[in-house]
Amino acid sequence: MGIFKLHSPFKPSGDQPKAIEKLAANIQNGKTRQTLLGVTGSGKTFTMANVIEKLERPVLIMSPNKVLAAQLYSEFKQFFPENAVEYFISYYDYYQPEAYIPQTDSYIEKDAAINDHIEKLRLKATNSLLSRKDTIVVASVSSIYNIGSPESFQKMRIHLKTGELLTRTDFTTHLIKILYERNETEFAPGNFRVRGPFIDVFPPYSQNALRVRIEGRNIVSIQEVHPITNDVVHEIDEVWLSPAKQFVSEDEKMEEALNSIKKECADRVKFFEDAGKLVEAQRIKQRTAYDMEMLEQTGFCPGIENYSRQLELRAPGSRPNCLFDYFRRYEDFIVFIDESHVAVPQIRGMYNGDRARKQMLIDFGFRLPSALDNRPLKFEEFEKLLPSAIFVSATPGPYELTVSGNNIVEQIIRPTGLVDPPVKVLPAEGQINDLLLRIQAKTAKRQRSLVLALTKKTAEDLSAFLLEKGVKARYLHSDIDSLERIEILKDFSRGVFDVLVGINLLREGIDIPQVGLVAILEADNEGFLRNQTTLIQIAGRAARNVEGEVLLYAQRQTPSMKYALNEMDRRRAIQQAYNKEHNILPKTIEKAEVELKEFEQQSKSSGISMIHTLSDVLPQAKNLPALIKQTEEQMLEAADNLDFELAAELRDRLFELKDMAVKSPKKRKQKR
Repeated sequence: MGIFKLHSPFKPSGDQPKAIEKLAANIQNGKTRQTLLGVTGSGKTFTMANVIEKLERPVLIMSPNKVLAAQLYSEFKQFFPENAVEYFISYYDYYQPEAYIPQTDSYIEKDAAINDHIEKLRLKATNSLLSRKDTIVVASVSSIYNIGSPESFQKMRIHLKTGELLTRTDFTTHLIKILYERNETEFAPGNFRVRGPFIDVFPPYSQNALRVRIEGRNIVSIQEVHPITNDVVHEIDEVWLSPAKQFVSEDEKMEEALNSIKKECADRVKFFEDAGKLVEAQRIKQRTAYDMEMLEQTGFCPGIENYSRQLELRAPGSRPNCLFDYFRRYEDFIVFIDESHVAVPQIRGMYNGDRARKQMLIDFGFRLPSALDNRPLKFEEFEKLLPSAIFVSATPGPYELTVSGNNIVEQIIRPTGLVDPPVKVLPAEGQINDLLLRIQAKTAKRQRSLVLALTKKTAEDLSAFLLEKGVKARYLHSDIDSLERIEILKDFSRGVFDVLVGINLLREGIDIPQVGLVAILEADNEGFLRNQTTLIQIAGRAARNVEGEVLLYAQRQTPSMKYALNEMDRRRAIQQAYNKEHNILPKTIEKAEVELKEFEQQSKSSGISMIHTLSDVLPQAKNLPALIKQTEEQMLEAADNLDFELAAELRDRLFELKDMAVKSPKKRKQKR
């Protein structure tokens, strides 16, 4: 049996078996670039999972955004429950990068809210890559940013084994060096505490803590313990303890790094003074001096990543370390780039955007020139690091098609037998009244409709018009914040309303089987929102329903429209011929909605029942300690399953319980 074990009640069908065999064979035969051209609803993710199982290699799956990455992560966790499936995205809930606007003399400090749970998952991902080969990392394209040296991260790990020599002083000193904080009162991830011969360490990448017993100069025992109950989970003979943060530096490197920073700062101060820029000279001098003192005393400072080149002893202009470097210990790893038509242009544009912002900070004395080396990869650097790569898209871009050459694997046949929806081109004149009638017909069949407008105002006005006509409709565009967007999409999925009007619904990842109509207004307005890729992708939103259809309202047929129509006709002809040959009757997809519900239930089933239980037993103060522990466990479990909505609900309940625990003695005293 191989290192990856795929769990699924389904077997490959349709075009999947052929695609799996060809993709795997191409990699085994040394083909480093290929494209999986899979239509919407053809099961591209399942094909990827089968290729992974077949090839038995570590895998990096890159996604263009966090939402799609989370979806992929949940799917692969279900496919490979026995393997290390990890999640690596930007750990910021909110991020305002440091910037300077000379026109208004405005300095904008870096403002960020770090999601501790995401940071934990990132550390868990890098730790898995250093310790086991059966690792699948689902990442956003932000994974090409600087994350620190894997060599330093690995070298700074602590090896613990029962019976080996180690003093408590040496152990705690090393823990501080790898950025764990001593805290005897609050035992949180990234902290440690000392209790007699026991040293408890809570790795931020782990659910449980480590309890190390040291007597004299010997490690007597190592236990994995529950961080809340302190119950022993199991005994451990040997373990590697990884750093608490991504950026760590070895002692011998730190001294050399500080000398390098000091020299660069002196050179920069002289540069500004010679140019008569005394404010800038004083600014960079003070700032750098503060950061150096923090680095010397604690090994860390705010914005430490800006000194990564010195800390890693890299040459000026050299590329930074990124997630790829953690994979490079495995020469045969594979990269899937999902939705490559979006992801590849994003990767291509990251470097220039980052450099423009940083250069302004450097020019005005807020950062040293070496900060430019804290950056994402240049595209040519990304290409050199890319091993065997499979681009995955229903509409691959010119780059993917060019580098893949003849290695284009088509997956056009859907396991459900569904064919690409028919497309009608209708006149733009009178489009709204025509659309209303068609929406009403779909709504009568309990089907939902997606409508694409060109502007925010048009989307809002059309939504209001439909509401006036008795149609339940909502609009969605960039002015609506993320949380509200999620709620709108949930309500649409649940059938709270029937029509969603948007500008660019592609980024939402809407794959709802109940969508029976997709209408594109002003389809002949050639541009990003109406190009051949967008038209095909949007049309695919109606491909999960056997009665799905697409309407293009236009005054003329543009080249993009002609290409999209021809391509969808080509695919539909292949699909219909296959269905006829194999006597397949197409049926509407049910899996997508079921999977969503199952994923929610995975974390919610116990959590919801817990909430209900709480309401029953809350009046009994004697149960509060146990309820607090249980609720905290449920909250952590929900967070691990990426169900942050439930985690927040349980967190609020936890606060209520703790508040009750504080107040209950007072109440008893008053009663006496």
